[in-house]
Amino acid sequence: QVQLEESGGGLVQAGGSLTLSCTSSAYIFSFNAWGWYRQTPGKQRELVATIARGGSTNFLDSVKGRFTISKGSARKSVSLQMNSLKPEDTAVYYCYLKDWRGSEYWGQGTQVTVSS
Repeated sequence: QVQLEESGGGLVQAGGSLTLSCTSSAYIFSFNAWGWYRQTPGKQRELVATIARGGSTNFLDSVKGRFTISKGSARKSVSLQMNSLKPEDTAVYYCYLKDWRGSEYWGQGTQVTVSS
């Protein structure tokens, strides 16, 4: 059973940067998608950024040009670099993994708060 652990959340001023990391408890041999979703109270969880096995990426329109996603070389982690943060980026960010068998995994979430 794969467990995902997020780190790097916190409080930052608008315009600042944060890096979120997601580490897997197991080596990920292959995967379909690995990335990040976020959720605010009363709203549905939304895709922020994902990276596919081949390296292609997908971003929420509102974060394009500000966020980047990358895989760790050991295939046990993925990171989300968030720059030029805005108050509307405030949310709980969840790591998500869909492995090569189609099994889906979620982390517990990490809070990101951007103050104005």
